[in-house]
Amino acid sequence: MKTKHILLLQRKYGVQGTNGTITYQGEEICHTIELPDRNNIPRISCIPIGQYKLEKRRYPKHGEQIGIPMVLGREAILIHAANNALKELQGCIAPVTVLTGEGRGDYSGKALAKLKALVYSLWDMGDEVYLNIR
Repeated sequence: MKTKHILLLQRKYGVQGTNGTITYQGEEICHTIELPDRNNIPRISCIPIGQYKLEKRRYPKHGEQIGIPMVLGREAILIHAANNALKELQGCIAPVTVLTGEGRGDYSGKALAKLKALVYSLWDMGDEVYLNIR
C-alpha cells in the first residue's frame, strides 16, 4: 500500500495576493505566493482550499513540474517559480524563500528546488503526495 504524505499550505489572504507557508511533518519547507482569492475564476484567482493529489507534469514551457491536476473548473495548475503573483501567475502556486509583500517574494527558484527535492524523493519511494490547503 502506498504511503500518503501531506504537505500543509496555510494561507493568509490579501488584496494584492495570497501568501502562505508550506510545512511537512511540522517543518517549514518554503513560503508561497498566489493570486488573490477571486472565487476560483480561471487565470485570475488562487485555487480553492481543499486537498489535492500532486502529480508529475511535463510542459513545453516549464519542463517537468509538480502539477495539481484535480482542481475543480481549472486546468494546468502548477507549482512553479515566480516572484510576483499578479505579473507572473495565472492561478498557479509559486514557492518563495522570503515573502516581501502580498503576492510577492524572493528567491523563488531556490524555494522551488527545495520543494521539488522533497516531493520527488517521496515519489521515488513510490508514495503519494497531497497538498492540503487551508
